[in-house]
Amino acid sequence: MGGKRVFGILVLSFAMTVLCWRPLLAELCNRVVAIVNDEVITLHELNKKIKEMTGFAPADLELRNKERYLEARRRVLEFLIDERITRDKIQELGIQITKQELDASVEQIKRDNQWTHEDLLAALEKEGLNYEKYQEKMKKELERIKLIEFEVKSKIIIREDDIQTYYENNKEKFSTDDKVHLGAIFLVRKDSENKKETGALLERAGQILARLKAGEDFAELARKFSQGPGADEGGDLGEFRADQLEPNLRRMIESMPVGGVSEPILMSNGVQIIRLLQRQKGKTRSFQEVKNAIYTILYREEVNRRYQAWIKELRENCYTKIIF
Repeated sequence: MGGKRVFGILVLSFAMTVLCWRPLLAELCNRVVAIVNDEVITLHELNKKIKEMTGFAPADLELRNKERYLEARRRVLEFLIDERITRDKIQELGIQITKQELDASVEQIKRDNQWTHEDLLAALEKEGLNYEKYQEKMKKELERIKLIEFEVKSKIIIREDDIQTYYENNKEKFSTDDKVHLGAIFLVRKDSENKKETGALLERAGQILARLKAGEDFAELARKFSQGPGADEGGDLGEFRADQLEPNLRRMIESMPVGGVSEPILMSNGVQIIRLLQRQKGKTRSFQEVKNAIYTILYREEVNRRYQAWIKELRENCYTKIIF
């Protein structure tokens, strides 16, 4: 029976290959690249996942570096095979993740990191993820945890000593960022090539700076002269994490006292004067504050270790064939 099923898949593979030929262009548009039990993985699926995981279309990746492309293709295909085997097992066992479980997991992550929802979205943006993609990723992770809990009978135990050691070795991960509260007076430059306009803007900025140094109120001068964000609020730009600032601006602000103002800064679209309204230094969170977060990290690492061992064993008992 198994032989007939595999034969049927091979016939399907051949049929898909033939049907995708365009007689005039002699171009292969899609084909089967792997067989997992009684399912197939197509070239279209593989290429889509390569772009998703590397950020490059396969053809572009191949042009950039042929060896890197072949290695990425191999790794992504192995990932798709493992994902297909895992999905089948999850369906077989009837494992499901409810919306309540998913929401609770997200909320726990926010509590562990002392994040607001906006902080979470900012962290995801750094990783190139939107919230919907993040939820999909979390759902798969929770399914994997349930799967391993079901398949691997021995209980996962994370010792207090392991948590303490991780904390001591990774304190920088549990440090809050420096924050600065900035104000700005911004003068718009319409033509960056116009030297006369640029000179006039720098002269006006110098005059404003002289008035600030003479003791005039920054907020009042911002309302009067600024053409940029926050002008109506006295030039108030709000709070920023240090890592959100452009490197040159960050270095300049590091040496600036609270209440201090910068020299006029020439930019492509104008001239600005920055004022440091407030500085909040980052701090390292205590062990007790991050203990639960570290437990979650170590628990998930152990789940992944057991998952890799489990999937390796399961693959040995599955029919898989890579067609390249």
